[in-house]
Amino acid sequence: QVQIVESGGGLVQPGGSLRLSCAASKIAFSIYDIVWYRQAPGQQRDFVARITTAYKTDYAEFVKGRFTISRANAENTAYLQMNALNPADTAVYYCKSYLRNAPDYWGQGTQVTVSS
Repeated sequence: QVQIVESGGGLVQPGGSLRLSCAASKIAFSIYDIVWYRQAPGQQRDFVARITTAYKTDYAEFVKGRFTISRANAENTAYLQMNALNPADTAVYYCKSYLRNAPDYWGQGTQVTVSS
């Protein structure tokens, strides 16, 4: 059974940094794009960042210059480095694997709280 597990969330002060991980198992990780989303309470789930199998990256405007997505295929893991965090970044962060004509696999999410 495919598993996607996010980790690395927590409580951080404004201006701080966190590094989220997205670990996949039972999946040919290297052939999937990896996409990060986030969902704040009472809000829709928003796209945050994407990394393709060719390591091309794409970011939402509200994280450009602050967040960096990367992947380590040998570890079946993708990362989201988040810098200069502010309270508006508070949300549950989700990771999804994407491959055309195949099911999407989602993780359970990891909570990020930015507060002083």
